[in-house]
Amino acid sequence: MNAGPFSKSIVIILSLAAAFPFSLWAAERTTISLNGTWDIEDSKDADAIPAVWNHKGPVPGLAHSAQPAFPQVDQFDSRMVIQNRVRDGKLPRSALAYNAGVSRQDRNWFWYHRTFDVSATRSVAILRISKAQFGAAVWLNGVKIGDHLPCFTAAVFDISKAIRRGQNELVVRVGAHPGVLPPTVSGGTDFEKIRWTPGIYDSVSLALSANPVIESVQVAPKIADSSIVVQTSLRNFGREPVSFDLTHQVHAWKESATVASSTPQRITLAPSESKVVLQTVAIAGARLWSPESPNLYVLETGTGGDSATTRFGMREFRFDTATKRAYLNGRIYFMRGSNITLHRFFEDPLSDTLPWDEAWVRKLLVEIPHEMHWNSFRFCIGPVPDQWLEIADEAGLLIQNEYFVWTGHDWHGPENQVHFNTDEMIGEYSEWMRDNWNHPSVVIWDANNETWDSAFGEKIIPAVRGLDLSHRPWENSYNPPEGPDDPVEDHPYEHQIMADGGAPFSMATLESPNGKAPGAQTGHALILNEYGWLWLNRDGSPTELTKKLYPALLGRDSTAQQRLALNAYLLAGLTEYWRAYRQYAAVLHFVYLTSSDPAGYTSDHFRDVRKLELHPEFRDYMSNAFAPVGVYLSFWQPTIEAASLQSLPVMLVNDEDREVEGTLTLALENANGDRVATQTAKFKIAPLGQATLYNDFKFPQTTGEFLLRAIIEYRGNDVSTQSRRYVKLVEPRKKHY
Repeated sequence: MNAGPFSKSIVIILSLAAAFPFSLWAAERTTISLNGTWDIEDSKDADAIPAVWNHKGPVPGLAHSAQPAFPQVDQFDSRMVIQNRVRDGKLPRSALAYNAGVSRQDRNWFWYHRTFDVSATRSVAILRISKAQFGAAVWLNGVKIGDHLPCFTAAVFDISKAIRRGQNELVVRVGAHPGVLPPTVSGGTDFEKIRWTPGIYDSVSLALSANPVIESVQVAPKIADSSIVVQTSLRNFGREPVSFDLTHQVHAWKESATVASSTPQRITLAPSESKVVLQTVAIAGARLWSPESPNLYVLETGTGGDSATTRFGMREFRFDTATKRAYLNGRIYFMRGSNITLHRFFEDPLSDTLPWDEAWVRKLLVEIPHEMHWNSFRFCIGPVPDQWLEIADEAGLLIQNEYFVWTGHDWHGPENQVHFNTDEMIGEYSEWMRDNWNHPSVVIWDANNETWDSAFGEKIIPAVRGLDLSHRPWENSYNPPEGPDDPVEDHPYEHQIMADGGAPFSMATLESPNGKAPGAQTGHALILNEYGWLWLNRDGSPTELTKKLYPALLGRDSTAQQRLALNAYLLAGLTEYWRAYRQYAAVLHFVYLTSSDPAGYTSDHFRDVRKLELHPEFRDYMSNAFAPVGVYLSFWQPTIEAASLQSLPVMLVNDEDREVEGTLTLALENANGDRVATQTAKFKIAPLGQATLYNDFKFPQTTGEFLLRAIIEYRGNDVSTQSRRYVKLVEPRKKHY
């Protein structure tokens, strides 16, 4: 059932019942939230429904938040992590797994239980579990309702025959680890996830209505004629035919006045018949949705027996291969942002119930991104709870929505290869799209991460692409793009070879004026959503992937503070570089939120993840690097002769659709922050343009460690952005004649 994330709550329905005649009340859907504290127990056997309930746990939430706590919860070694450990010599080859992996806990299942009251039943009752892993099976009042195995889409159950007036008893069984799933079902594939967390991790609700039932609604904006195409999936669960008028009304979010409505369409459904109806609704003078102005509308749909509320935004998004650009509402738009790997954060000991704390999520997705100048995120390797996308809609974020698939290639070893069941994946992707297609924030369907598998481009994406009436682009990672204007992702990872103990990487190589990625040369628009290979744990210690890197960069005696400062400095420089050359339609840093673990492969940049306090060096450097009007000092020489004259190229980019002009200042500062040399120049950048200023800069006749700044100020000097380089001035070399 996809009635949109903002179906009327029972409180609202009861209020309407008091204000309107009974006939209108009968036409409304009653939605009851079943979120809250549930009973929870575990078992080894799949049919061992607990007789006694001694633990409590949050829904939505995860089993590791249960009280009292369960031992070894989340302990599961995927075959990918086992393969990594074999490769690294930590395990013998005999440890390789050829199934999902190896459980390290004495259980296979978690059982969730609660009771709820229904004062009056209706002819149709639909239970929706928005997401649960690993798989979900449902019993109501002792009756087995059914199973839903996919872990990343909504499970929808018809419980009409089992529900009763008064108290009802609901039991939901989820897998304790991915090993309980059939091999055809995707439980998630991730080479760097070291714990696997079960639970009902999205909302649970009950919808009561009469026939005919609205099973789903899809809204596709058409900005050229200020209209929406509405696709309504209808079903008659009854034994008698029904004839009814299908109606639609539109109002602005948080406003009640109707701004558009459809002409009622008469429809007849035979017993058990389903039908999909397409209609167009004109919205005169509709306000467009964008990150700068995230205007939202609400569509109210009614059948006389059921109703649904669907929130949407008037926006269109696409890529263009000819220009290699992204277009939002017909205009070029540059995407700036980061990545969130929420399913890795689930395994973080500090995650607990934070992902369902609305204030925490709003700070994560609204307050901090605004300060960092981010307008985009990739929700990487796994979906987020519905509330996250609702907040993203309101914040005006552009989301690259990635399914939980990362299988790699032969270089990971032939024993790793995952061969997906094509029909199963088509079904999962269809449900995934159904759950998310009304979110204006979702602008890219991302089929997989760093995966080479022809089935996605040849079978899976073509089978589901047409389901999306908004025609969003698809990103297919390292496979060829499926559509003529689909984008391609790129992960250059400048420091990876050095981190593996290979040749050093010098930032001075970035002075070569090309800015081109080493791979992904397909001619399509490029998305840069991973780069650097510079991760540090939150305490400043290197991660599993950077243990060799930081000793090579700073020596073996470096402090955590030195490493954190260098991390921010290098990431900012790389961000400035990739933005400056305009080779990418999107630049998204990796990674904003993930797990921090001594055995982990990557980490994020939070000093305190509970309070969402970023390390100040990261906040400072990266907020400048991602400024809409950006500056890149194309200078990486570690030493310069004192009193020398150097040409310093300064590259400017303007992501705004208006001209920007102001002042560029080059300033050299000593260790005390005093300026020992400075010069200024005027600049002007066209809308969405770029410019390069060449400056002959005279370094002073002194030696020591200095900081060189390129600072731009504009809009009456109220806004400034800077690019910084450390440089050492040395005595001039003696000339020999």
